Amino acid sequence: MKITDIRCVPVLCPRKRAFGGVTKTALGPAAYSDYTIVFVETDASIIGLGEVDSVFKRRGSLLHHDLTTALVPAVVGEDPFRIAWIVQKMDRALDGVEEAKAGIEMALWDIVGKALDTPVYNLLGGKVRDRIPLSYSIPFGPPEDMAELARERVKWGHRTIKVKVGSEDPARDIAAVKLIRKAIGPDVRLRVDGNMGWQTAKQAIQIIRAMEEHNLELVEQPLPAYDLDGMAEVRRSIAVPLMADESIRNPRSAMQVIQREAADIANVYVTEAGGLLNASRIIAMCEAAGMPCMIGSMPEFGIGTAAQIHLGVAMTNLGPDSDTCGVLYHEEDLLKSPLRIENGFSYPPEGP
Repeated sequence: MKITDIRCVPVLCPRKRAFGGVTKTALGPAAYSDYTIVFVETDASIIGLGEVDSVFKRRGSLLHHDLTTALVPAVVGEDPFRIAWIVQKMDRALDGVEEAKAGIEMALWDIVGKALDTPVYNLLGGKVRDRIPLSYSIPFGPPEDMAELARERVKWGHRTIKVKVGSEDPARDIAAVKLIRKAIGPDVRLRVDGNMGWQTAKQAIQIIRAMEEHNLELVEQPLPAYDLDGMAEVRRSIAVPLMADESIRNPRSAMQVIQREAADIANVYVTEAGGLLNASRIIAMCEAAGMPCMIGSMPEFGIGTAAQIHLGVAMTNLGPDSDTCGVLYHEEDLLKSPLRIENGFSYPPEGP
């Protein structure tokens, strides 16, 4: 089988507005998702689908340029079963822009699954679980409104709530955490995500300690991705586990986090790792180091979310509840047959 053509179709979809305005986190506002759907065609009449998710990096015409001028020529003519080889070729053709590579790589797994008439999770080693427990993220907003949204999501079935913090107003962040804990009760897990919003370890430690009394499950990425020394200092100084997110982008950066003891847990993305292959490599590395993982979200449309779920049900090192529910944050989705996401769990598609 050979790849004959690759088509890239941009898609714009509005995000749900949790509090009547644009969704905001420490990374900035996000009114919509500007993504690209990739169609990889073959001489066997099998078409694989992939999704390129990019929030604050290259998108639009720049992303289309990366795909059409660098990656597509490197992939057309190749055997889609040779996924590791094609990933290597894409890395040689283009440095970085892992989200674009992930979209093509995702489509390769789809082709192989369709050719063999089996779900992608079987290609990754087979299921070790039937479903993935979910976390739900609460964006910036008035603390009272944030607490009410958290209460609603718990009623929907979520047993883990993630609060976006790292704003310019630490007192507001602390107040939001306090109100959300009161709203969801003592038995629901509560985590906070700084999204690199604090600039120094000293500042992060001070704010986190003020939140610890509200029984935090973990703290996610309080400092900039490059500040592994600061992350290690925060980890040594707080009473809850520290999770790395933006600091882990590929196997090399994951190794640096492990070696420098900069986190207790890894948040692994399919898109930001460059695809399922590299994401599974990161998870395997973390497992060898005794570091549990979760699956993170951009958030994705249905195609990207399905890829996350296939990965999550096949990985033995999944620890904290994951974010494999990106479709819940959008006003609509592209899939004709919606993914099964209910009662706080996501379930893998059972077809190829």
